[in-house]
Amino acid sequence: MSSFRELNVYIEARNLVVRVYALLKKFPEEERFAMCSQLRRSSVSVTSNIAEGISRTSSKDQVHFLNIAFGSLMETDCQFEIARDLNYISNSEYDLMYEKIHTLAKLITGLKNRRLSHNEAH
Repeated sequence: MSSFRELNVYIEARNLVVRVYALLKKFPEEERFAMCSQLRRSSVSVTSNIAEGISRTSSKDQVHFLNIAFGSLMETDCQFEIARDLNYISNSEYDLMYEKIHTLAKLITGLKNRRLSHNEAH
């Protein structure tokens, strides 16, 4: 069994967390315990749930955790959209985050679909 660390989806999720933390440095101080905290939790949740899901032995469990990762990713996207609306980040910074999130969403969905197909085959 290969490690979750070797999966492109996990690597991309970790890269997203690093980008999130870098962008949060630009947020106003009053958001440190509000939106910043929420963005940290949701982005880290993506990575954590990918790792936990892939480490599970059943496809059903793997899909469950990938669904949670996907939900956390959408939460991260939503928070960044609001951050853009509040001018905490620029349109170009949001566009870059949206692109990264969209790419990661495709990877999670693809992995989930492969696990579902694997489950149906057995």
